Amino acid sequence: MKHYYEILLALKVSSQEEEIKALLERLEKLMVAEGATVEELQRLERKEFAYPHQHLKAGYYVNFVIALEPAAVEKIRQKLTLVEEVLLQNYYRKGSVTAAVKPKIVRKKKVVAAE
Repeated sequence: MKHYYEILLALKVSSQEEEIKALLERLEKLMVAEGATVEELQRLERKEFAYPHQHLKAGYYVNFVIALEPAAVEKIRQKLTLVEEVLLQNYYRKGSVTAAVKPKIVRKKKVVAAE
């Protein structure tokens, strides 16, 4: 069963739009090759790090929302580790593709003390 995942990446790129676009296409092809379906790509632009990372002060952040099998997540993680432009990666599982994700509503009854 496929699940939705969010993959947040911090990238090391220059500010040239052509370079960013080419890298994002390459990353998307890498994910599709592992069986992922890219639902959404959010470009969060360039942001500064809280602490320098690999002697860099800022990175270009992107968020991929994908649907894929849980077994393929580790394969994507390993492949993205080998891409030298990827500085940081963070994965978040959102829920299954077939089931609608609904928050549980827990209601507590008020206990009134008998007098």
